[in-house]
Amino acid sequence: MTLVLAAGLLATPLGKLLVGLVALAAVVLVGRILLNVAWKLLLVAIVVVGALYTTGVLL
Repeated sequence: MTLVLAAGLLATPLGKLLVGLVALAAVVLVGRILLNVAWKLLLVAIVVVGALYTTGVLL
């Protein structure tokens, strides 16, 4: 049943556009999640390197 609905959806230009927009939204959502994780890892790395630098300068 789902295959029949998908085939019908992709049969029209607006259906193809809808599928493309939904796929683009999924990519953007995953990208936002990955960038959020990357930003947190970057902040942790800055703190760690800053602490190591400060320790090296003081000792």
